[in-house]
Amino acid sequence: MRAAADVCRRSLSSVIRRSCSLYCTDQSSRVKIFDRNLKRKQRDRAAWLMSPKDSLLDAVAENLLDRLEDCKKTFPTALCMGGSLEAIRRLLQGRGGIEKLIMMDTSHDMVKLCKQAEQSSPNKNVETSFIVGDEEFLPVKESSLDLVISCLGLHWTNDLPGAMIQSRLALKPDGLFLAAILGGETLRELRIACTVAQMEREGGISPRLSPLAQVALELIEHLRTMGETNALLQRSKILKRDTALATAAVYESMFAAEDGTIPATFQVIFMTGWREHPSQQRAKRRGSATVSFKDIQKQFGGGS
Repeated sequence: MRAAADVCRRSLSSVIRRSCSLYCTDQSSRVKIFDRNLKRKQRDRAAWLMSPKDSLLDAVAENLLDRLEDCKKTFPTALCMGGSLEAIRRLLQGRGGIEKLIMMDTSHDMVKLCKQAEQSSPNKNVETSFIVGDEEFLPVKESSLDLVISCLGLHWTNDLPGAMIQSRLALKPDGLFLAAILGGETLRELRIACTVAQMEREGGISPRLSPLAQVALELIEHLRTMGETNALLQRSKILKRDTALATAAVYESMFAAEDGTIPATFQVIFMTGWREHPSQQRAKRRGSATVSFKDIQKQFGGGS
């Protein structure tokens, strides 16, 4: 797992402005890339297939929650939306001083899973509630939250800047936004293997399923249990058997290690942002400095 970027301790509005330069947030004209209804169904299925603990999801959730330990302030009211809900709930362990936790997902079955887990192993001193909702249309009042957490969920939204804007509006002044999303390098080995297989499946790639090829197909099954399978609107509806077998064979031939394992890249982008508040430090006005860098350099004996 590779952490690609960490946008630390900056105004949430500045993060949104940078994102909006790349995306159009006009609801009437924005292009829909993902099938959100299909993603909801995939998460419904994942709720039934998901193992109690997943090392990848737990690692990302733990990394995200660690940021709460860097903050001196507490966050009494928090919203956790989409993605690795149960991992966040289970690993929270009193961090952030959270007193009221709202768990939200587009999937009714995923919400039900989290609710059952809370009943069997509750978080002490935390009042937890559960709602079905969409990150793109937050059912939350403005300025009502101290903390918004999204762990591996926002990369499936059609309007990422819009979702971040809604999160900002839902936060109280000086509220904290924490998120982790999968980056573009995620599963690059699998994507390369799929591309090669689709181009060459008529060229005689052996359909024999070797033990290592079985491992490659198990990776796809793991993605299914995570709810991370393809939800593009322009996706191919059917993966043919010969293409699947060819993909596994290509994966083995291109990326397999000598010990029989195969690598799988997961690039994770972590984001941290604060809603504006007068108490926050701000950059001085350009040109307001009273000491030049040349004077500092002379004072400390730096070279020319």
